[in-house]
Amino acid sequence: MISLRAPAKVNLYLHVLGDRSDGYHEVFTRMQKIDLCDVITLEQTGEPGMRFDCDDPALSGDDNLVLRAARLFFSTANLTGRQGLAIRLEKKIPVAAGLGGGSSDAGTLLQGLNRLHNHPLSVAELVRLAAQIGSDVPFFAVSGAAALATGRGECLAEVASLDAYWYLLINPGVAVSTKWVFDNYALTSGKKKSKLFGSQKKDRTTFSPEDMHNDLESITMKRYPEVAEIKDSLLRAGAEAALMSGSGPTVYGLFLRKKTDSTALYKLAEQLSAVYDGRVWLTRAYTGV
Repeated sequence: MISLRAPAKVNLYLHVLGDRSDGYHEVFTRMQKIDLCDVITLEQTGEPGMRFDCDDPALSGDDNLVLRAARLFFSTANLTGRQGLAIRLEKKIPVAAGLGGGSSDAGTLLQGLNRLHNHPLSVAELVRLAAQIGSDVPFFAVSGAAALATGRGECLAEVASLDAYWYLLINPGVAVSTKWVFDNYALTSGKKKSKLFGSQKKDRTTFSPEDMHNDLESITMKRYPEVAEIKDSLLRAGAEAALMSGSGPTVYGLFLRKKTDSTALYKLAEQLSAVYDGRVWLTRAYTGV
């Protein structure tokens, strides 16, 4: 039996570059794993087939991403029917929040199954499988904590993890459909391409809070003005920068650790948690342990 931590992510920037012929969008984004994690437990059993259990009843159906990832792995690795597997998923990452929870569960599962079966697939093969499940899944099928992603999100280049900050996340308590946001972005953008920050810069691996931008933010804010209110409150609280992650609605603020009183920041998180019914997390960059 092995236990896996499936981390959430935030998008430090997200630029939508245009439509693709496969129905997806071309993106350029920097993603960072953070230490807010679901927990996946894998156990080989003597009974054939897969058994899946989740503490969130809404995710217990047969079509969830975890089971899709497991079936795809076993089929590709020619392991189908050889032994049974019990999967237990404990959810901590909110659903439909822009934090990649479902994608992380699927990508982390692929890594875990590969480890459990003595690595029958290469990292490149895991990434290829992950891309069949979802655009963000490849990021979680590799061990790196931060990456630049292009294509529809499946082309990854590892970059340095942004460890110098506290990440204070606030979720307003509404579920946002990624498809709805991208559809509305296409309607309002008029086919204009995103204006990439630092287009003249040769090195896009460096990062500063001034780089933070999300093309989808204004779409979600228009329907859910509380997203803008949260962003403003984080900036007033002293965040170096604040941004909606992914298609939202979760907003996070970056607080530089060397100049932030951690006791005061924890107190702020507690106060905000009372306002947002516990949907507040103060965390750091994911270290993998």
